[in-house]
Amino acid sequence: MDPLGARSQFVEVLNLPTWDQPQGVQDELDGENHYEEEEEEEEDNLTNQLNSVNSPFTFRQDINNKIVLFNGDVALLNCTAIVNTSNETLTDKNPISDSIHRHAGPELRDELLKLKGCRTGEAKMTEGFDLAARFIIHTVGPKYKAKYRTAAESSLYSCYRNVLQLAKEHAMVSVGFCVISTVKRAYPVEDATHIALRTVRRFLENHGENIETLVFAVSDVEEPVYRKLLPLYYPRSKQEERISLPLLPADIGNSEGEPVVPERQIRIAEKPVNLEDDPEDDSLDSDLGLVGSHAFARMEGDVDKQRKLILQGQMSEVAQQKQHQRK
Repeated sequence: MDPLGARSQFVEVLNLPTWDQPQGVQDELDGENHYEEEEEEEEDNLTNQLNSVNSPFTFRQDINNKIVLFNGDVALLNCTAIVNTSNETLTDKNPISDSIHRHAGPELRDELLKLKGCRTGEAKMTEGFDLAARFIIHTVGPKYKAKYRTAAESSLYSCYRNVLQLAKEHAMVSVGFCVISTVKRAYPVEDATHIALRTVRRFLENHGENIETLVFAVSDVEEPVYRKLLPLYYPRSKQEERISLPLLPADIGNSEGEPVVPERQIRIAEKPVNLEDDPEDDSLDSDLGLVGSHAFARMEGDVDKQRKLILQGQMSEVAQQKQHQRK
């Protein structure tokens, strides 16, 4: 409790500026030199092409009005819940976690012992104790290695998604996100920012009706990256949407923002390409009681049943010959 008349150290999220102010053509995108100037004729052609293509992240004033970019300590935000990034034992020593523990008080450490850890990509919730925030959502980001990039992307997506899912289940109005991918875990800042921004955007589109304010709390190192990439996923005008379209990465995830892994997509053919229809096979299938003419129906089936049919004289001579050839 602050002394009477003393200024509170906590920051009211409702007083922070939101990401909904429209921008002109010359915005941060141009300042970052994403693409060089082309000849006037080529620029006109590009503009005409962009005008005919819709961005997967369209201009949404209602969503932009929920987004806040805050350069400061997430532990000081006065909102429904803030996010803490930690390790699997929830004992990580990093600037974000240390600040949260310092402001929340010793009760938080005792509460975390009851949780018995948290797996990578998961999210668990505790009270906020002495914080202005009512709850703390703890999550564990992945350790990044280029060799296992796909796994790291999926785990980081799960962190943001599971935090937001908890917020939805508890009807939270405002959430303050720290940067989950800490320096200790070696995740490239720009790659991690893409995942964070698109996951939050998709969640707000599909499930964010109860969330009124979502704060990205960043440091001096991360703020330029967030300001550069925010217009790609949260364009503040139709013009900014068109400018951002060619700057989006190739992989923008699925409808929920989850990274798409081609190796996991199952492709099932109706039948093998080189499989030729055999009238005798159809006759055999009919005799054996098999249904359909696809590849799975051409498997051996129940051998005991086939032997029983032979003994009973119920298999045709042609079918018996075909069966003998197969064996």
